[in-house]
Amino acid sequence: VMHKIYLFCNAGMSTSMMASKMQKVADQHSLDIEVKAFSDNLLDKIITEQNPDAILLGPQVKYLYDKVVDRYGHLGKPIFVIDTEEYGNMDGERVLKRAILEIKKKKAESEGK
Repeated sequence: VMHKIYLFCNAGMSTSMMASKMQKVADQHSLDIEVKAFSDNLLDKIITEQNPDAILLGPQVKYLYDKVVDRYGHLGKPIFVIDTEEYGNMDGERVLKRAILEIKKKKAESEGK
């Protein structure tokens, strides 16, 4: 099953760099994962149309977190703000691992209900 991990931030430039680092790690481990970055003004459109498995926010748009959770929390998908340090270091592996972990956690929660 292909998992879609989508990153959102205001400019999208550094976020696309982070996304491609994460994609590279996923590819190296032959994980069926698609990582993409979008500008936050496309957030509603992308979430509605593409239905990603995880929604990651860049540290620059962490003020959007509550709004996104209010609007999409019911979908049972992980929504989190990327750690500032990991973002600064462009640590694609750590961010990817966290996203995968959160997807598994949410899946377990929904199956446990």
